[in-house]
Amino acid sequence: MIATSLSPAECGWETVSFASTLYLCPILDLLLEQIPNKWQPELRLGLQEALVNAAKHGNNLDPSKTVEVQFSVVNGEYWWVISDEGSGFTHGDDQESPEVSLPCDESESGRGMSLLHQIFDKVLWNNQGTEIRLCKQVKHPSKRPLFS
Repeated sequence: MIATSLSPAECGWETVSFASTLYLCPILDLLLEQIPNKWQPELRLGLQEALVNAAKHGNNLDPSKTVEVQFSVVNGEYWWVISDEGSGFTHGDDQESPEVSLPCDESESGRGMSLLHQIFDKVLWNNQGTEIRLCKQVKHPSKRPLFS
């Protein structure tokens, strides 16, 4: 089940919540409705990665736990705040200048976080590691989509 709500108009935040699942197509479609077409492929990839992390790693795909996504456009920046009900994870303290290269080994560990840093302009976590804030600035003159 997908639940949506609109916050008060002065806030401008929309909320989508859903039971932990990897069936994310309808959720991604909702989250990308207001995004310019040329930015949708890379933002779909980034949001999918963040949602999979929340549902799979955060909530252990427990259908009794939910993932919540808040979305807004603030000063020309697209923001998503994704929260899960998991126990959190430990992330690096230096969120502003993370290592964005892919891991050297063949494991999948770290690849998702690397993708997030390549796709989004800002990637920030809360102290518990249960919430990630993602920002994309699509109107900046020097910005171009990764996928054309």
